[in-house]
Amino acid sequence: MAMQVARSIVGIDVAKAELVIHFQGRTLTIENTPQAIKRWLKSLPCSCEIAIEATGTYHMAVIELAHAKGHHIYVIDASRLSSYRKGTGGRAKTDASDAQLLARHLQREKEDLRRWSPPPKAYRTLQTLLRRRAALIKARTMIQQSLSGEKVLKANLTKLISQINSLDTLIQKHLRNTVREAGLCDQVKRCKGLEGVGDLTAYALVMAFLRGDFRNSDAFVAFLGMDVHVKDSGTRTGKRKLTKKGDSETRRLLYCAAMAACKSARWMGVYQGYLDRGLAKTQALVILARKLVRIAFALMKNRSDYVSSPAS
Repeated sequence: MAMQVARSIVGIDVAKAELVIHFQGRTLTIENTPQAIKRWLKSLPCSCEIAIEATGTYHMAVIELAHAKGHHIYVIDASRLSSYRKGTGGRAKTDASDAQLLARHLQREKEDLRRWSPPPKAYRTLQTLLRRRAALIKARTMIQQSLSGEKVLKANLTKLISQINSLDTLIQKHLRNTVREAGLCDQVKRCKGLEGVGDLTAYALVMAFLRGDFRNSDAFVAFLGMDVHVKDSGTRTGKRKLTKKGDSETRRLLYCAAMAACKSARWMGVYQGYLDRGLAKTQALVILARKLVRIAFALMKNRSDYVSSPAS
């Protein structure tokens, strides 16, 4: 019987400019650049297990380079790490302590963690474009609200908004091209068959579906952060709220889709039923958005077309 060899555990806290690394009881800091990362990776033993906190896009270079070298990567959600810190009685939060905590978390909780694997190229492109567009639209709204009352700026504001709209059009063109080049047009079409789901929401749903082999619709809902966090104790029923673990722009698009779907003949009665039960409008729309997600998952999983029928 072959003896299993324990893999070396590494914890990495990420910032835009630097990486703080905990390895074999020691902590070191390197620049967060491909050149520095490649030099550091040469010093590691083969097949290390690396825990790293998700931080926007700043962690992508190190996980991609480390994965290419054959190391096993575990990306830890920031909220999960924060809860783990509290559970261990940690009183300090520094880059060095976080790197050490990541290594400890991986060493003790590895069985419950999922190993990172590179997403398809189309996933990364769609995600980046959707996030860039969201930032652009948010900026447009802020500018319009801030400057629309200034008459002396009206002409310049109109020109600026026109330029922003041109950028939005360009981003949406790149989204369509990415979908076409990746052979995802049929999946997008299936999602768009759903009431309230337009191009952007369909792109977001297909993007999320690309990320993993989800066991069922519950797993897909959880990936999007639309599952419910339950906090009950004894006879006390805690307040339910979304976990919000997934991509925030996808959730926003799905909420907008639910706002449109609730006005359709298919979903109007269902939506009103939730309101009649005493749910707030936001709660009802979130539930409706979750129903749309489950149907979209089934359509993409089975590669079947949507047939509208009275909702149950």
